[in-house]
Amino acid sequence: MFHIGDKIVYPMHGAGIIVDIEEKKILGEVHKYYVLQIPVSDMKVMLPVNNTETIGIRNIVSDSDASEAITHFKNCGESENNNWNQRYRENIEKLKGGNLIDVATVAKTLLLRDQKKSLSNAERKMLSNAKNILISELVLAKNKSYSEIESLLSEG
Repeated sequence: MFHIGDKIVYPMHGAGIIVDIEEKKILGEVHKYYVLQIPVSDMKVMLPVNNTETIGIRNIVSDSDASEAITHFKNCGESENNNWNQRYRENIEKLKGGNLIDVATVAKTLLLRDQKKSLSNAERKMLSNAKNILISELVLAKNKSYSEIESLLSEG
């Protein structure tokens, strides 16, 4: 169980801080929810306490794991897969898994592909989402601002 003040990751949405734990009565049953504040998007999300494992909620990575993800992002090459439909499905699975290295891979490979030729609207949206998910966790893990993390990722 997580507590108020914990920094967690909600796959496909990003990282945030639990600011409250609320009880809501739905269809006559009382359920507990984590209220997650996602600083990058300034969004609040309510997550059911009893479904955290099912939806893949986890603690944010350590500072050293965050540094490893930044290095991976900088060194990652373009995807070899030219079938955009297959590539899209693979990338969705990586984002759903919530692993920071996988998220960094999706963001970087789409960024490189976009620099060579224009992405489809679906992949452009995925690139934006992957970048926000990546940066949201790095902001909390490295205790830096959004712009500082963007600068770290664009160096080299």
